[in-house]
Amino acid sequence: MKYKRILLKLSGEALMGSQQYGIDATRLNEYAADIKEVADQNVQVAIVIGGGNIFRGLKGSMNGFDRVQGDYMGMLATVINSMALQSALNNLGIKTKLLSGIAIASIAEPMSRQLAIQSLNEGKVVIIAAGTGNPYFTTDTAAALRAIETQSDVILKGTRVDGVYTADPEKDPTAVKYDTLTFDEAYERGLNVMDLTAFTLCKENGMPLIVFDMNKGGNLLKVVRGEKIGTLVQL
Repeated sequence: MKYKRILLKLSGEALMGSQQYGIDATRLNEYAADIKEVADQNVQVAIVIGGGNIFRGLKGSMNGFDRVQGDYMGMLATVINSMALQSALNNLGIKTKLLSGIAIASIAEPMSRQLAIQSLNEGKVVIIAAGTGNPYFTTDTAAALRAIETQSDVILKGTRVDGVYTADPEKDPTAVKYDTLTFDEAYERGLNVMDLTAFTLCKENGMPLIVFDMNKGGNLLKVVRGEKIGTLVQL
Protein backbone atom coordinates (compact mmCIF):
# COMPACT_ATOMS: atom_id res chain seq x y z
CA MET A 1 0.00 0.00 0.00
CA LYS A 2 1.31 3.44 -0.89
CA TYR A 3 -0.52 5.13 1.98
CA LYS A 4 -0.56 3.77 5.53
CA ARG A 5 -2.79 6.41 7.15
CA ILE A 6 -5.41 8.36 5.24
CA LEU A 7 -7.96 11.06 5.94
CA LEU A 8 -11.06 10.37 3.85
CA LYS A 9 -13.26 13.40 3.22
CA LEU A 10 -16.82 12.62 2.17
CA SER A 11 -19.53 15.10 1.25
CA GLY A 12 -22.88 14.92 2.94
CA GLU A 13 -24.58 15.34 -0.43
CA ALA A 14 -22.99 12.11 -1.61
CA LEU A 15 -24.96 10.21 1.03
CA MET A 16 -28.21 11.28 -0.61
CA GLY A 17 -27.69 8.86 -3.48
CA SER A 18 -30.67 9.31 -5.78
CA GLN A 19 -32.73 11.00 -3.06
CA GLN A 20 -33.34 14.71 -2.74
CA TYR A 21 -32.18 14.87 0.87
CA GLY A 22 -31.23 12.68 3.82
CA ILE A 23 -29.30 9.41 3.79
CA ASP A 24 -29.66 6.72 1.14
CA ALA A 25 -29.04 3.37 2.86
CA THR A 26 -27.69 1.76 -0.29
CA ARG A 27 -25.09 4.48 -0.85
CA LEU A 28 -24.17 4.47 2.85
CA ASN A 29 -23.56 0.73 2.82
CA GLU A 30 -21.55 0.96 -0.41
CA TYR A 31 -19.24 3.50 1.21
CA ALA A 32 -18.93 1.36 4.34
CA ALA A 33 -17.96 -1.67 2.23
CA ASP A 34 -15.28 0.34 0.41
CA ILE A 35 -13.89 1.63 3.71
CA LYS A 36 -13.85 -1.90 5.12
CA GLU A 37 -11.92 -3.08 2.06
CA VAL A 38 -9.19 -0.57 2.87
CA ALA A 39 -9.24 -1.10 6.65
CA ASP A 40 -8.87 -4.85 6.09
CA GLN A 41 -5.51 -4.10 4.45
CA ASN A 42 -4.28 -2.61 7.75
CA VAL A 43 -4.54 0.92 6.39
CA GLN A 44 -5.38 3.42 9.14
CA VAL A 45 -8.50 5.39 8.21
CA ALA A 46 -9.78 8.67 9.61
CA ILE A 47 -12.97 10.15 8.16
CA VAL A 48 -14.53 13.60 8.04
CA ILE A 49 -17.98 13.87 6.48
CA GLY A 50 -20.03 16.92 5.61
CA GLY A 51 -23.66 17.60 6.46
CA GLY A 52 -25.03 19.21 3.30
CA ASN A 53 -27.61 16.45 2.80
CA ILE A 54 -29.30 17.63 6.01
CA PHE A 55 -28.36 21.27 6.60
CA ARG A 56 -25.72 23.66 5.34
CA GLY A 57 -24.94 26.61 7.59
CA LEU A 58 -24.05 29.10 4.85
CA LYS A 59 -27.24 28.34 2.94
CA GLY A 60 -29.19 28.65 6.17
CA SER A 61 -27.79 32.13 6.76
CA MET A 62 -29.07 33.15 3.33
CA ASN A 63 -32.52 32.03 4.40
CA GLY A 64 -32.61 34.15 7.54
CA PHE A 65 -30.76 32.02 10.08
CA ASP A 66 -28.08 33.65 12.17
CA ARG A 67 -24.79 32.53 10.60
CA VAL A 68 -23.28 31.20 13.81
CA GLN A 69 -26.47 29.38 14.73
CA GLY A 70 -26.68 27.98 11.21
CA ASP A 71 -23.09 26.74 11.32
CA TYR A 72 -23.72 24.90 14.58
CA MET A 73 -26.81 23.33 13.00
CA GLY A 74 -24.58 22.21 10.14
CA MET A 75 -22.13 20.69 12.62
CA LEU A 76 -24.94 18.69 14.18
CA ALA A 77 -25.88 17.48 10.70
CA THR A 78 -22.36 16.08 10.35
CA VAL A 79 -22.83 14.25 13.65
CA ILE A 80 -25.94 12.54 12.27
CA ASN A 81 -24.06 11.46 9.15
CA SER A 82 -21.09 10.31 11.21
CA MET A 83 -23.33 8.22 13.45
CA ALA A 84 -24.94 6.63 10.38
CA LEU A 85 -21.55 5.77 8.89
CA GLN A 86 -20.35 4.41 12.23
CA SER A 87 -23.40 2.16 12.42
CA ALA A 88 -22.86 0.89 8.86
CA LEU A 89 -19.20 0.12 9.60
CA ASN A 90 -20.05 -1.59 12.89
CA ASN A 91 -22.54 -3.78 11.03
CA LEU A 92 -19.63 -4.97 8.89
CA GLY A 93 -17.57 -5.84 11.95
CA ILE A 94 -15.29 -2.81 11.76
CA LYS A 95 -14.20 -1.27 15.07
CA THR A 96 -14.75 2.48 15.13
CA LYS A 97 -14.17 5.50 17.30
CA LEU A 98 -16.49 8.49 16.96
CA LEU A 99 -14.96 11.79 18.00
CA SER A 100 -16.59 15.21 17.91
CA GLY A 101 -15.37 18.78 17.60
CA ILE A 102 -18.20 19.90 19.91
CA ALA A 103 -19.13 18.40 23.27
CA ILE A 104 -21.83 15.77 22.86
CA ALA A 105 -20.90 13.28 25.57
CA SER A 106 -23.64 10.68 25.19
CA ILE A 107 -22.75 10.12 21.51
CA ALA A 108 -19.07 10.84 20.94
CA GLU A 109 -15.86 11.55 22.81
CA PRO A 110 -14.27 14.99 22.45
CA MET A 111 -11.82 15.22 19.58
CA SER A 112 -8.21 15.15 20.68
CA ARG A 113 -5.14 14.51 18.59
CA GLN A 114 -3.79 11.97 21.07
CA LEU A 115 -7.00 9.95 21.22
CA ALA A 116 -7.42 10.01 17.44
CA ILE A 117 -3.89 8.73 16.83
CA GLN A 118 -4.18 6.14 19.61
CA SER A 119 -7.42 4.83 18.12
CA LEU A 120 -5.89 4.68 14.63
CA ASN A 121 -2.93 2.73 15.99
CA GLU A 122 -5.42 0.32 17.60
CA GLY A 123 -6.84 -0.41 14.16
CA LYS A 124 -10.07 1.51 14.60
CA VAL A 125 -11.66 3.61 11.88
CA VAL A 126 -11.83 7.09 13.41
CA ILE A 127 -14.79 9.25 12.41
CA ILE A 128 -14.42 12.90 13.37
CA ALA A 129 -17.73 14.78 13.46
CA ALA A 130 -18.80 18.40 13.98
CA GLY A 131 -16.21 20.01 11.76
CA THR A 132 -13.61 22.06 13.60
CA GLY A 133 -16.10 22.76 16.39
CA ASN A 134 -16.18 26.42 15.38
CA PRO A 135 -18.48 28.46 13.14
CA TYR A 136 -17.27 29.98 9.85
CA PHE A 137 -15.19 26.91 8.97
CA THR A 138 -16.21 24.30 6.40
CA THR A 139 -15.81 20.55 6.66
CA ASP A 140 -13.13 20.85 3.96
CA THR A 141 -11.15 22.94 6.43
CA ALA A 142 -11.95 20.42 9.16
CA ALA A 143 -10.62 17.63 6.93
CA ALA A 144 -7.37 19.51 6.30
CA LEU A 145 -6.97 20.28 10.01
CA ARG A 146 -7.70 16.70 11.13
CA ALA A 147 -5.37 15.24 8.49
CA ILE A 148 -2.53 17.42 9.76
CA GLU A 149 -3.34 16.68 13.41
CA THR A 150 -3.40 12.92 12.86
CA GLN A 151 -0.26 13.02 10.72
CA SER A 152 -2.07 11.37 7.82
CA ASP A 153 -0.17 10.63 4.62
CA VAL A 154 -2.81 12.13 2.35
CA ILE A 155 -6.32 13.57 2.16
CA LEU A 156 -8.58 11.57 -0.13
CA LYS A 157 -11.54 13.67 -1.17
CA GLY A 158 -14.27 11.37 -2.42
CA THR A 159 -16.64 13.08 -4.85
CA ARG A 160 -19.05 12.08 -7.60
CA VAL A 161 -16.61 13.09 -10.36
CA ASP A 162 -13.30 11.42 -11.12
CA GLY A 163 -10.98 14.32 -10.44
CA VAL A 164 -10.39 18.02 -10.97
CA TYR A 165 -11.34 19.46 -14.36
CA THR A 166 -10.79 22.73 -16.20
CA ALA A 167 -14.54 23.32 -15.73
CA ASP A 168 -17.50 21.47 -14.23
CA PRO A 169 -17.64 18.25 -16.29
CA GLU A 170 -21.33 17.82 -15.45
CA LYS A 171 -22.07 21.13 -17.20
CA ASP A 172 -19.27 21.47 -19.76
CA PRO A 173 -18.62 18.42 -21.99
CA THR A 174 -15.36 19.99 -23.22
CA ALA A 175 -13.87 20.08 -19.70
CA VAL A 176 -10.45 18.42 -19.45
CA LYS A 177 -9.28 16.47 -16.41
CA TYR A 178 -6.00 17.20 -14.64
CA ASP A 179 -3.91 14.21 -13.53
CA THR A 180 -1.68 16.32 -11.27
CA LEU A 181 -1.64 19.90 -10.07
CA THR A 182 0.35 22.01 -7.67
CA PHE A 183 -1.52 24.03 -5.06
CA ASP A 184 -0.38 27.23 -6.77
CA GLU A 185 -1.65 26.05 -10.17
CA ALA A 186 -5.04 25.13 -8.74
CA TYR A 187 -5.31 28.51 -7.04
CA GLU A 188 -4.16 30.55 -10.04
CA ARG A 189 -6.60 28.73 -12.34
CA GLY A 190 -9.49 29.24 -9.93
CA LEU A 191 -10.23 25.53 -9.70
CA ASN A 192 -12.86 24.50 -7.19
CA VAL A 193 -10.91 21.88 -5.24
CA MET A 194 -11.40 22.94 -1.61
CA ASP A 195 -12.16 26.24 0.05
CA LEU A 196 -9.24 28.63 0.39
CA THR A 197 -8.71 28.09 4.13
CA ALA A 198 -8.48 24.32 3.67
CA PHE A 199 -6.27 24.76 0.64
CA THR A 200 -3.88 27.05 2.52
CA LEU A 201 -3.63 24.60 5.42
CA CYS A 202 -2.73 21.80 3.01
CA LYS A 203 -0.17 23.89 1.16
CA GLU A 204 1.55 25.27 4.26
CA ASN A 205 1.82 21.82 5.82
CA GLY A 206 2.72 19.88 2.68
CA MET A 207 -0.41 17.74 2.89
CA PRO A 208 -1.16 16.15 -0.51
CA LEU A 209 -4.73 15.84 -1.70
CA ILE A 210 -6.30 13.39 -4.13
CA VAL A 211 -9.74 14.10 -5.58
CA PHE A 212 -11.41 10.96 -6.92
CA ASP A 213 -14.75 9.32 -7.72
CA MET A 214 -15.95 7.64 -4.52
CA ASN A 215 -19.14 6.41 -6.15
CA LYS A 216 -17.30 3.80 -8.21
CA GLY A 217 -16.82 0.70 -6.09
CA GLY A 218 -13.21 -0.26 -5.42
CA ASN A 219 -11.78 3.16 -6.25
CA LEU A 220 -10.84 3.92 -2.67
CA LEU A 221 -8.63 0.83 -2.44
CA LYS A 222 -7.06 1.62 -5.81
CA VAL A 223 -6.15 5.13 -4.68
CA VAL A 224 -4.63 3.83 -1.44
CA ARG A 225 -2.59 1.33 -3.46
CA GLY A 226 -1.17 4.22 -5.46
CA GLU A 227 -2.98 3.63 -8.73
CA LYS A 228 -3.33 6.75 -10.86
CA ILE A 229 -6.97 7.55 -10.21
CA GLY A 230 -8.37 11.04 -9.80
CA THR A 231 -6.28 14.19 -9.51
CA LEU A 232 -3.28 14.60 -7.22
CA VAL A 233 -2.73 18.09 -5.81
CA GLN A 234 0.59 18.66 -4.06
CA LEU A 235 3.41 21.17 -3.58
